[in-house]
Amino acid sequence: MSQSQLDLFTESFVKGSFVQEIFYNEENGYGVYLMQVTEASDSLDEEEITVVGHFLRPHEDEVYTCYGEWREHPKFGRQYHVNRTKKELPRSKEAIIKYLSSGLFEGVGKKTAEKIVEHLGTETLEKIAVNPEVLTEIKGVTSARAQKIADSLHEHHALEQAMVFLYQFGIGPALALKIVQTYKQQTISLIKENPYRLIDDIDGVGFRRADEIARQQGLSEDSPERFQAAVMFAIKESSLSQGHVYLTWDQLNDEVNELLGESAAELFTDEERKQSLAQMVDEERVINEEDRYYLPSLYYAEYGLAMRVKDLLEQEMETDFPVADLYRVVGEVEEEWNISYADRQREAMITALSSPLMILTGGPGTGKTTVIRGICQMFAQLHECSINPNDYKGTEKPFPIRLAAPTGRAAKRMAEATGLPAMTIHRLLGWKGDFFEHHADAPIEGSLLIVDEVSMLDIWLANQLFRAIPRGMQVILVGDQDQLPSVGPGQVLHHLLQVKEIPRVELTEIFRQAEGSSIIRLAHALKNGETPDDLLIPQSDRRFFPCKRDQAVSIILQTVVNAIQKGYTLFDVQVLAPIYKGPAGVDRINQEIQQALNPRDPGKKEVSWGEWTFRLGDKVLQLVNHPEHPIYNGDMGIVSAIDEQAGPDRPALWVQYDRLEVPYKKSQLNQISLAYACSVHKAQGSEFAIVVFPVLHAYRRMLKRNLIYTGITRSKSYLIMCGEKDAFVEGIKHQKGEERNSRLQDLIEEEW
Repeated sequence: MSQSQLDLFTESFVKGSFVQEIFYNEENGYGVYLMQVTEASDSLDEEEITVVGHFLRPHEDEVYTCYGEWREHPKFGRQYHVNRTKKELPRSKEAIIKYLSSGLFEGVGKKTAEKIVEHLGTETLEKIAVNPEVLTEIKGVTSARAQKIADSLHEHHALEQAMVFLYQFGIGPALALKIVQTYKQQTISLIKENPYRLIDDIDGVGFRRADEIARQQGLSEDSPERFQAAVMFAIKESSLSQGHVYLTWDQLNDEVNELLGESAAELFTDEERKQSLAQMVDEERVINEEDRYYLPSLYYAEYGLAMRVKDLLEQEMETDFPVADLYRVVGEVEEEWNISYADRQREAMITALSSPLMILTGGPGTGKTTVIRGICQMFAQLHECSINPNDYKGTEKPFPIRLAAPTGRAAKRMAEATGLPAMTIHRLLGWKGDFFEHHADAPIEGSLLIVDEVSMLDIWLANQLFRAIPRGMQVILVGDQDQLPSVGPGQVLHHLLQVKEIPRVELTEIFRQAEGSSIIRLAHALKNGETPDDLLIPQSDRRFFPCKRDQAVSIILQTVVNAIQKGYTLFDVQVLAPIYKGPAGVDRINQEIQQALNPRDPGKKEVSWGEWTFRLGDKVLQLVNHPEHPIYNGDMGIVSAIDEQAGPDRPALWVQYDRLEVPYKKSQLNQISLAYACSVHKAQGSEFAIVVFPVLHAYRRMLKRNLIYTGITRSKSYLIMCGEKDAFVEGIKHQKGEERNSRLQDLIEEEW
């Protein structure tokens, strides 16, 4: 008995032809089909069933054997969820005619298909595969056309075989389809040649999965390819998960040993490791500098940023104003706006306008925004230029001051605070999806650049930004060094602050208008590693509700619902949590709040994507930069329209972002998520009237002082915390963690 026959007895299956496509996502192969069943492992009452899964797009009447399980969908009823499929070649003349005329074979319509099958019989497909020339026996079919038909047949067969080949390694249909869509007919040969290439080429394939495929294919445990794959994965993973720009020799060895297992030391000696690494350096896959191992992109980004910072610091100011003039203009701004700057604020403004590069730091309530506004006004008066955007419309003269921030919400806050245009860094640089319009040879325009929320800048984006700064432009970097570092590699603000040649001013005084805020007092206590005695005592602008993990979601839900009932909007209230998964993670909280505020209703339109359902009125978060609209990672909006019948090429959902409505096809729904709750990282650069922030022992892995500090300082008016006080105290004691590997400071300071 064959393995396929054994499978029929040991696994649930349904076999039949797909008679109708209900939905298909071209991007990830997820489809819903109506199948006419001819055979099944379980007795069925119905002749037609709904089949759900990831497929190479089936054509009508193609016969498949699908292995999987039955599930009950709350809206669509009983469905068969497919784990893997096997395509059956059509056997009857009618089925073969439909297959050949299905559109898979260019130039073969129904009449031609009938002629072919009439001549070659029920073994038509086998005969074509062996000898395409048999088709030339049919009138009107040339040798070239026969070969084209055979090539198409081989291609589709190869893709099906590739899917079956991948299933044997425990790869599910979604990932298998992604691999086949990438490698096409070469899937099997490329993976057999080097399974480790999957790590670089396919998102979702890590070292351990690729290593298991290699093992099953008989690749030796001590092969150089295995060691080199572990090296590449270790360096990449350390940059993405730990923020390192490079790994030292010792760190790299430790990471590689962890990946290769207990026998790593026996399999690869130090000498063999260095030989393999030398080969990788020769091939420019890795850069080695004094036993520091980099990805080339990170090496050149760090080096390029350092050199550009040095250039800025060394350049002469085009207009060097006397100190007396600077103080005079500060006085004029104070008089015009009827304010009085503190000494440190004056120092910051004067330093900024007398330096090619300057860093302004400070926590909440210390007046960073006030200083930025003052700098802009002083710049305009000193240079005798207008900072009214309307004065530049219809002219070729560039606006002199450029304001930018890493996220859309941070840029919007900057614009509201200053009354001047502000934008994301990606938009400023002209990000087109795979390249930046502005760079060293096509710099941005303007005379003064102010960048806010610089703690969020990773080494890649910082390098792109500094590359595009023209000679003569003054640069002011603004940030809070106690916030979370960037998600990407590097710790740009932290390391720039270590460079003694860069002028910097730290604002530390809490101003009168902020002194009454217990949130700001709490934030400044956290900076010093202190937990205030009044943490559990209700304040006018914050509360802490003690509770256990299983009570947290209920308290969060009650808090959000009460706020909405009192007239706050969805954008006023934001839940922040440190992790996504688990009973009190972002995903679970989003589902509960959606169910409470925007439940399923027969009269309300909705569209599903994987495990997620989006409904009219849902609050959503943009997850990736989308330059053509433009919207960016971190932007929040409301689902404004849904087309439940949309095909793959039509928008299925629209989201309203401020004044911009953006359409999404079903294949693009992975670019958004529900946003009733989001991670602290995603909220960085944003402010909300009310922040709800759970703090639990279950978050222990992520609870650090800078995360808690960043979370609570997102609150503008009211902070609700809930959870376990001990978890809060432990998190405050937990400092920022290990230093990220970077030579940015050293490179800037070399040879001054």
